Parts: sequence; C-alpha cells; structure tokens
Amino acid sequence: MEAYAPDDVEADVWDVVVVGAGPAGATAAYAAAVAGRRVLLLEKSELPRYKTCGGGIIGPSRDSLPPGFELPLQDRVHAVTFSLQGRFARTRRSRRMLFGLINRPEFDAQLVEHAQKAGAELRTGATVTRVEQHGPSVPDRRTVAVVLADGETVLARAVVGADGSASRIGAHVGVKLGQVDLGLEAEIPVPPSVAEDWKGRVLIDWGPMPGSYGWVFPKGDTLTVGVISARGEGAATKRYMEDFVARLGLAGFEPSISSGHLTRCRTDDSPLSRGRVLVCGDAAGLLEPWTREGISYALRSGRLAGEWAVRVAEAGDAVDARRQALNYAFAIKAGLGVEMAVGRRMLALFERRPGLLHATITGFRPAWNAFADITRGSATLGGMVRSNGMARRALEVLDRRMDTTSGVGPAGRGVGQKERSAAPEGDGANAPETPKGAEASEGAAATGAPEAP
Repeated sequence: MEAYAPDDVEADVWDVVVVGAGPAGATAAYAAAVAGRRVLLLEKSELPRYKTCGGGIIGPSRDSLPPGFELPLQDRVHAVTFSLQGRFARTRRSRRMLFGLINRPEFDAQLVEHAQKAGAELRTGATVTRVEQHGPSVPDRRTVAVVLADGETVLARAVVGADGSASRIGAHVGVKLGQVDLGLEAEIPVPPSVAEDWKGRVLIDWGPMPGSYGWVFPKGDTLTVGVISARGEGAATKRYMEDFVARLGLAGFEPSISSGHLTRCRTDDSPLSRGRVLVCGDAAGLLEPWTREGISYALRSGRLAGEWAVRVAEAGDAVDARRQALNYAFAIKAGLGVEMAVGRRMLALFERRPGLLHATITGFRPAWNAFADITRGSATLGGMVRSNGMARRALEVLDRRMDTTSGVGPAGRGVGQKERSAAPEGDGANAPETPKGAEASEGAAATGAPEAP
C-alpha cells in the first residue's frame, strides 16, 4: 500500500505518533505502519523493561497478535486450582491448553520489533510531557504537537496515547476513571522441585477483601505471585500478599523483583479521543473490571487505535477528524465496552458473594466450560451473555442473589440497577451454595488440591 502523502505534508510531520511502547502502543504502531504510514513510536524507558503483570496470554490476546508472531511462552496452562482464602481448594483440568504465560519484557520487545519491521521508527528515552492541538507550536488545524521533556516538539497528523494507567495523553483527552485497584506482585525464583509442582498449573485464590484475589503463575524456574484489591486498602492488601506467600510455603525464597501497580478502569461515559488524539489500552482505562486482565484489551484496542489513527491522519478538516475518532469510539464500545459491562456485573457479584462464585466455577461444569472457552478465545464474556440463554439466565439469578437493590458492591464500583435490568428477564437454576466435589471437565476427573503445593 502506498503511503498517504498529500501535497502539503512536510517531511518533519509524522502521519501517526504513538506514545508508549507497551502492548497497546506497539500494536497501534504496527497497525498504522503496516498500512504504509510514517509512524513514530515514543517510549520513555529503554527496552526491554519490567512491568508489573501476571503475563497470562488468553485466546483474545493470541488472536490479536501480528501475523507470524511467535509467543515467547514460559509455560502452557492445562489446570487451574481455585481456592477461597486458602480453603476449599479444587483443581479443574483440561486436555487442551487453556492459556499461555509470558514474561512482559520479552513479549513487549518482540511486539515492538514487529512494529519496526512494518516500518515504524522507535525512539526510547523520550518522555512526553504534553500534547497541544492549538497554540504557537501547532502550525495548522491538521497537526498535533507532541512536546518532549527535553523541549523538542514532534509534529503529527494523529496521535495515539498508549502511555499506561497514569497517562499524560489520557489526561489531555479527559479520561474518567470509575475503578482503581492496587496490585502487588513478586517474581520468586524457586528450586526445580518446587517449579515442577507448579508446571502447567496456576492458582487463583479469592481473597479476604471485597473484590480481591491472588494468583500464582509458573514461568520455568520462577513463580509470578501477586494479589490485587481496591485502592485504599493498601495495608490490608500488603497483609494479604504476605499471608498468601507464607501459606504457599514460598516465604523462604527471596524475590528477584517486588513491585506494585495501580490499575484504572474507565467509566462508561469516559472519552476515547479529543481532536486528533486517540487513547487505547491502560491509557484509556480499558481492562476487564472483574479480573483486571489488560493484555487482551491493550492488543485489541491498540489495533483499532492504529487503524483509526490512519483515518484521522487522512482527515482534511476537524469535522472529518472528529467523525473518524467517533467511529473508533463506537468500535471500542461495541466490542470491549460490552465485555466491560458484563465484567462490572461479575465484579459486583464477586465483591458480595465470592463463595457463591467459587462454588459455581468449581462445582458446576457449564461454568468451568465457560471459563475454559473464554480463556481459549472461543467465546467472550459479553458474547456468551448475549447469545447463550443459560449463561444469561445464570447471571440474572446471580444478580438477584446479591440481595441488593442497587447492584453496587461494597467497594462502590459495581454495576447499577439500570445496567443490570437491561438484560432480558429469565429464570434459571440456582448454583450450589457451598463447594463440593468438582465435576470433571472434558471427561477428565477434577482433583482436590492441597492448600499449597
């Protein structure tokens, strides 16, 4: 495809500038570059760099990768152990892989390499302080000025903000956040005997604070161990992390990295663009509200942002640029927005009734099969609720069993009555109240796992 080059484009004006070289930014840069545009990818850090992230690659993430991308998998997950504050542990197994595990430094660097091979130019050590769409730095209404910390100004026809959950570009756009959570994580090297106990299996522990949970993801000779809970529960979240590690028998191993990170989830009415500037991934507050899974949201929104940024760059006036930006917002809301709405309902339920969810997923085969389908990418949470009558009725029953008129969980971050009542009414069978012997998945017997491997 030939590069878009109207007569008035000057050599120092980029078609698209992408800020942030994480999964969202690298994917946006790839999508714009593969369309033949001049793309500049700005990253404040040197690559590769560590990011606090479990590193789970579910089906939607895998399906959004560039052609020819080979995942640097550290492990392939075929089993999940679920526990409720360390009790009622049950392991569900699958003959087919559920999802893969990666280390973010390698994964992100490989995505950037694909963007570069497509034609994008990378600049590291470039910290963006602000963007301007009016003023003396902006030569015309078709140009955006990206101002760097060293005083340099980079000009572009369109800008994609993918600079993380504390995004400067998101602040420019006016992103509004309705849910903020604190995640703590440790990378713990373990001896071969311990690593072997975890090979191919992850642990998900529903935690003691409303909406909290912990995880163990095995990656060769290292276990990624973390917990997440609502912001404002910092001391309790730290205690949960300490107790979780001790309960697992891992307190005697020295972490190679200990880190923390805030995840931020957008409100329904939060903007996704302003003028010729689009936001995606964490910068837009796009992540699954219940699990706080963000990689698939970053990859999917990054691809859309890159594609629509090309159209914004081509727009000859502000009206056309706004039209293209609104089309981007519609594409996000029609896909990821629907999934986020269902995720908020799940979070509201989980905050009030974690035991009920635990009993359902460990003791009710259709719930486990739905989990497996979603992680593999053969279904989405939103699509399942829309198209599967049993799933829709089950969620309605679980909604009602929250015993609240508002549907808002204790942390005040759940879904309101209006959103809950938008789904069709229906009856359904109640899920079991207490965890019992888990049914087999795909013909394989489920096994009761010990409190810690």
